[in-house]
Amino acid sequence: MRLTLVSLAAAMVFGLIGTPAGAQLRTETVVSGLSELVAFVVDPLNPDVFYAVQQGGLIRTVRKGVILPAPFLDLRAVTAADGERGLLGMAFAPDRSSGRFFVNFTNANGDTVVARFQRSAEDPQVADPSSRLDFRWPNGQRFISQPFSNHNGGNLAFGADGYLYIGLGDGGSGNDPLNNAQSPTTLLGKMLRIDVNVPDSDTGGYRVPPDNPFLRGFPIAALGEIWAFGLRNPWRYSFDDPALGGTGALFIGDVGQNAREEIDYAPAGRGGLNYGWRIREGSIATPGVADTPAAFTPLTEPLFDYGRSSGTAVTGGYVYRGRALGADYFGRYFFADSGSGRLWSASWVPDPATGRATLIGVVDHSPEIGSLGSITSFGVDLSGELYLLIYGSAASGRVVKLVPETPPGLPAPANLTAQTSGHDITFRWTAVKGATQYRLEAGSRPGAADLAVFDTGSMMTTFVAVEVGDGVYYVRVRAVDGSGPGEPSNEVVIKMPADRGFIDPAGDQSAVPPG
Repeated sequence: MRLTLVSLAAAMVFGLIGTPAGAQLRTETVVSGLSELVAFVVDPLNPDVFYAVQQGGLIRTVRKGVILPAPFLDLRAVTAADGERGLLGMAFAPDRSSGRFFVNFTNANGDTVVARFQRSAEDPQVADPSSRLDFRWPNGQRFISQPFSNHNGGNLAFGADGYLYIGLGDGGSGNDPLNNAQSPTTLLGKMLRIDVNVPDSDTGGYRVPPDNPFLRGFPIAALGEIWAFGLRNPWRYSFDDPALGGTGALFIGDVGQNAREEIDYAPAGRGGLNYGWRIREGSIATPGVADTPAAFTPLTEPLFDYGRSSGTAVTGGYVYRGRALGADYFGRYFFADSGSGRLWSASWVPDPATGRATLIGVVDHSPEIGSLGSITSFGVDLSGELYLLIYGSAASGRVVKLVPETPPGLPAPANLTAQTSGHDITFRWTAVKGATQYRLEAGSRPGAADLAVFDTGSMMTTFVAVEVGDGVYYVRVRAVDGSGPGEPSNEVVIKMPADRGFIDPAGDQSAVPPG
């Protein structure tokens, strides 16, 4: 069979809008014995390694489910960790070769610090504490003052644009008494967007992107770092990953006051929105708050909100772009509530004309997965699979992975090989009994499927991709029957133009550059 290996946008066999999920879910424990978990970040250089961020100030290295003895980074001596304060977020730079990563923590005075570190040159799974650089903010300080002890936000995430997004709470207390979320002169109660791709000699640690919305004074003039207004406590947010077939949209879980929990949304590249706090709590006027002028209008209504009968503290999650849960879940947004321990997923429909989106088909997965405890955060691996973080003591704190109740029935095809001839690649593998066709996945990194996913439509065990463009491709194949795709084969790595004609079944990477 011959087909052109084309871009993901043309080759994807899954739509953006997921159908109501039918397959049941369960969880598998990945690692336990970790107290006060707030983040679980995959190592971009090694899919078998994660970093477990603990509120008390430690970042632990977890390799294949085993906690390594030496911590990745120890900030306990400089972190105030009580209530909602502590070490709260971590993100690696998109440029993996830089060795840079970033953390968000509250210092001894309870103020927010966003700091840059580097991996150790001797061991990339240990940080170099001497590389620390705290960002310098517009007022010249290397911290953001927090007037109260709560609503610190704390998440860090990079968008597909390569910029770092920092969600800051409103400064705390109740009902934002200082009206920070609507003030153009403070960073509190905002989503920030900054460029951290600066040389080591830049002692500020970042620059303001020239296309940030409020630099232009529209709709109002405000601090240049601000991307969006009107947030109360954006504890966890994420981007729909384009590298895995996503849209780049931003989803924000904003924790409510006493009435509503909300999910906020923005399409890729859409800044300058006002999500309405403290004027609005979710979709309603904030109870007990006097009329407050908006910094600017219109106010952006939430994508979804819910009342206190469902939970008390929303935990923003991810749009699922993995494969293990099946096609029914691809493109669904997963989110949770740390107060009630409930987990939901939903389809969402974007409207390109308005920049709005609608959440539909919300499914409560709590009856399937059982009572896990307080779900304080999510993690995602390089293949887009989802992890839930269960907050607790060392005896109860753990990370679990979402998996299908019934694993795929078909085994992995064996002995996948690839042979190049000019710009054509011939793939061969061993037949799987019961397969009605096969599915090929091609990605730009190990385990990813961001370049192409398509079914062969045939039981043949040979596939020819023609006119393949230059680049490095990570390819695997799955057998498919009526119940869906099975387990993935071994992965082959192809560099085009090819250095040699044959790539062995083990996925020999000696012919491609590292990283």
